Amino acid sequence: MPRYPALYQINTRVRLSELSQSLGRASTLDDIGDAELDRWAALGFDWIWLLGVWQTGPAGLRVSLNEPAWRREFQQTLPDLCDEDIGGSCFAIRSYTVHDGLGGDAALARLRERMSQRGLKLMLDFVPNHVALDHPWVDEQPDFFVPGSAAELANAPQNWCRLRTRAGSRVLAHGRDPYFDGWPDTLQLNYAKAQLQQAMIGELQRIAGQCDGVRCDMAMLVLPEVFERTWGLRSQPFWPKAIAAVRHRHPEFEFMAEVYWDLEWTLQQQAFDHTYDKRLCDRLRALQAGPVREHLQAGLDYQDRMARFLENHDEPRAAHSLAPEPHAAAALISYTTPGLRFFHQGQLEGCRVHVSPHLVRAAQEPVDPVIAGLYSRLLAALRHPALRDGAWSLLECTPAWPGNASHGQYIAWCWQDAGERWLCAAVNFAALPGQCFVRLPMPQLAGRTLRFRDLLAPVEYERPGDDLLQRGLYLDLPPWGHHLFEVMG
Repeated sequence: MPRYPALYQINTRVRLSELSQSLGRASTLDDIGDAELDRWAALGFDWIWLLGVWQTGPAGLRVSLNEPAWRREFQQTLPDLCDEDIGGSCFAIRSYTVHDGLGGDAALARLRERMSQRGLKLMLDFVPNHVALDHPWVDEQPDFFVPGSAAELANAPQNWCRLRTRAGSRVLAHGRDPYFDGWPDTLQLNYAKAQLQQAMIGELQRIAGQCDGVRCDMAMLVLPEVFERTWGLRSQPFWPKAIAAVRHRHPEFEFMAEVYWDLEWTLQQQAFDHTYDKRLCDRLRALQAGPVREHLQAGLDYQDRMARFLENHDEPRAAHSLAPEPHAAAALISYTTPGLRFFHQGQLEGCRVHVSPHLVRAAQEPVDPVIAGLYSRLLAALRHPALRDGAWSLLECTPAWPGNASHGQYIAWCWQDAGERWLCAAVNFAALPGQCFVRLPMPQLAGRTLRFRDLLAPVEYERPGDDLLQRGLYLDLPPWGHHLFEVMG
């Protein structure tokens, strides 16, 4: 793996539905063809995250079919919605075995082998916080769930349910986080129980035999301080011992955490390889240069382990939220700064309609040629060795002349690879034109003429090195204007 890999998230059920339509029959993981895998590799991806491969059950499907608010959301996505389009949440997991409808464990193993032949690593889901309503543990291990009372059920029916188990009727909690109502198709696992934690480690070890890494859903919810704040129950730390147990058997296995509430560093210290950078995504969508620049001033020990994205299955589509010009500027910042580069199915084509993880079909949308061109150029540039394994630094932007404050609109940075090749990126991240000088940390510039070739546009400039050392690189860019220069002597 390079120091800064690229990941592509595939909504597996949606992709197989597309294949089923073209093949005229039900498709499985075996129908993801070699040509598609070759395309993923050629685009420069290192990781493929197959969202939603695990076995779900009829209980979750019933909830998805009958929850009015969800149904309204599904109909916004698919005006011609029918019941067959709803598969139930892929996060209401009944068993960590590959769904029968996807071809089972054997089909996944064959796909993983074909991916490995192309240098692609496989990432799958792990949902630590909750399981499906009809998980076998309801009968076999009912004490694995957070218990409730009849009074709690009466006072907050959105957070509790009554189920029949082999041990009798019980009130159990729906899975939730402390800021929202429960997910009615799930049951909350009780991390105050040591036996539950050990059982979940066993599930993780089983998953680790089937892939190269996991994306851990809402990973912060099982942190002891968060779990106690949500449920009033004290628990022991889970992630350090779980990750250690998995890596004892699979030393190179990787963990990515979905995490919010400024708990990214906490989970990095508990051995996660990458943590979601929702903060950067939000600041980019807010279109304010200052907060973005401040975010990029963090140490590389933190930034290197961030997973940087503009959209995923939980977020609005980037092409829906951002006009093309700021979209291009935000993409350059997100994907050419340190960390794992995280792309989402449909993003490269400019899809605008969000697809719920309950659905197995997406809206048909035409390819947006402007957005598709943007990502074609950007992914080609991301194959540059400096962006995959180089050394990164944030650059200083100074006023172009006294009284011109537009340098504050700029964000600039550079990369250097082991072969002494340099890249320099700069973005005028504002809706107004702006000018600045960018200080370049290249003492070898003296007495030389430097050539700046933009990897994203057919432009090239020559600048005297002595002037660059004295004043910096002068830039005058339109709103959302940007460059990604390869600097050659």
